[in-house]
Amino acid sequence: MNTRFSYHGTGGSLLVLQLKNALLTIVTLGIYSFWAKNNVRKFHYENTEVDGERFEYHGTGGELFRGALKAFGLIFLLSAGFGLLTAIVGGVEASVEMQWMTVLPLYLVMGVLMILAIHSTRRYRLTRSSWRTFRFSYDARLLDFAIMMLKGIILTIVTIGLYIPFFANQRRAFFTRHVRFGSERYHYDGDAQELFGAFLRSLLLTIPTLGFHWFWYVAFKHRHFWNHTTFAGTQFRSTVNGSELLTLTLTNILLTIFTLGIGAPWAMVRTRAYYCDNMAIAGVVDWATIHQRMQPATAMGEGLAEAFDIDVGIGM
Repeated sequence: MNTRFSYHGTGGSLLVLQLKNALLTIVTLGIYSFWAKNNVRKFHYENTEVDGERFEYHGTGGELFRGALKAFGLIFLLSAGFGLLTAIVGGVEASVEMQWMTVLPLYLVMGVLMILAIHSTRRYRLTRSSWRTFRFSYDARLLDFAIMMLKGIILTIVTIGLYIPFFANQRRAFFTRHVRFGSERYHYDGDAQELFGAFLRSLLLTIPTLGFHWFWYVAFKHRHFWNHTTFAGTQFRSTVNGSELLTLTLTNILLTIFTLGIGAPWAMVRTRAYYCDNMAIAGVVDWATIHQRMQPATAMGEGLAEAFDIDVGIGM
């Protein structure tokens, strides 16, 4: 038995929502932007359907606003503290070595905060997501996530980018294996070697295809990630392909340009609908074996992600 995904949002309804969000954001001098972001997120969730049931999003703009205040307050205190430290050790007249002793710790702390932002944002968004009244959750430890990220970043730099597909597969495996739907955990068994082969092929074909072959890599990666993801005895199936993804992207760009940006909501809806139309779940879940599992989380990670301009996805 195959259960398919579907998306019911329309460009017109999204445009109306975005216009309302823009107006209220201007009137409130930007404060409403947190509620605007939350409204768009709820719109996409509530228009995504699986097996006749739609997803729900339970986050609020108020949570995002309070999380942002805490995050920006923390960054301000850290910046002020390091600024004071720099002034104490000699300011602009300090030696190069002394300057590095103050600047390097700041970079390290900011890097740690970025990792915290990704980790905390995923936890927050998943705890606010539900389907059939069951909540999602994310139970990874920050230390384990930080070690995995730092190792991947270092190896990516050392290998001049060749480690990218291995790092991507590790992140996907880590994330998937720490996500639960109710009491049931997801599983992932993807092999990075397959991803590396597709990555290397696109790398070699970058110049001959003017870079367009990367659409085939993105499609392959999407299929690879989802086709190796299982849940409660069921298997996810993705049929996204490179030629359709290229056509979709080019037509979305043209739609947005020739409508002077007005068509952007339709482009966004078309993209969501395409990925949903090419996603299915094979098998039947015994829902009686799944129980509710609530998990506390704050929106401070979202605030940090906003401060660092990091786009954090949750793989859904």
